Amino acid sequence: MQISRFVFPTGGFDEFVDDIAACERDGFGGAWVPHIFEWDALTALAVAAGQTTSLRLGTAVVPVYPTHPVALAQTAMTTQAASGGRFTLGLGTSHRFVVENVWGMRFDRPRQHMAEFLRILTPAMAGEQVEVRGEHLSAATVRPLRLPGTPPPDVVLAAMGPAMLRLAGTHADGTVTWMTGVRTVAGHVVPTLTAAAEQAQRRAPRVIVGLPVCVTDDAAAAREVAREQFAVYNDVPSYRAMLDREGLAYAGDAALVGSADEVAERIGDLASAGATELCANVFGTPDEQAATVELLGRLG
Repeated sequence: MQISRFVFPTGGFDEFVDDIAACERDGFGGAWVPHIFEWDALTALAVAAGQTTSLRLGTAVVPVYPTHPVALAQTAMTTQAASGGRFTLGLGTSHRFVVENVWGMRFDRPRQHMAEFLRILTPAMAGEQVEVRGEHLSAATVRPLRLPGTPPPDVVLAAMGPAMLRLAGTHADGTVTWMTGVRTVAGHVVPTLTAAAEQAQRRAPRVIVGLPVCVTDDAAAAREVAREQFAVYNDVPSYRAMLDREGLAYAGDAALVGSADEVAERIGDLASAGATELCANVFGTPDEQAATVELLGRLG
């Protein structure tokens, strides 16, 4: 199983790019960055690509509502070219409170919105003419995008519910989850996604599992920190549904916490559950974070 790190912007743009590039030096196989209310994720990844040689780069995730798929196709393909083919485009629908309150758009039938987005995005990135008239999105390109010499990146969806997982298996390359535990990955995410991919005669899907991780000598204290730090996810409907499946009251309880051996064992459980990649959100004290990075770098 591949080991990657979730990198959040915490300061200036140069610092953000340096943090992404540092993942390669620390032994991680990949870096995933959010695209929400900070620096533009695809621009940062394109710049970081010039400071790395083998690090896989991805977005977790770009929300689809505020952009048109043809415009995103151009940006994503530019980042793919800048990275020499190391880029993965992670997409998500975001959440009702963001779509409606921040962007002033209707959060109506998000699965259908994503399906139409992919119907436009996929051929656009492949350099094909696009003619789509959907309920939510439409596109009629004057000519194909001229993006020579660059294969389209993989596309993965922030998919946790059954309908979105089936869409990810049928029309994308896999899923990237957040706050989804081992039992839910094994019993829900992997079988639903894999069955859809097999029925569509697509290759085995990628299953990127995003979780907080902390190597520590004081597991009880770290779990309390996790409960506090990740409390914002407790009542977001999509995450709440996955926590309920896992039998967890708090999002922080999904974190992988313990000694180096204990965390390594839980990462092994994820691999056995069918995860193809762990995207670790490293947290804790500076010493705990250093120990966590050391372990994950060795495993990566």
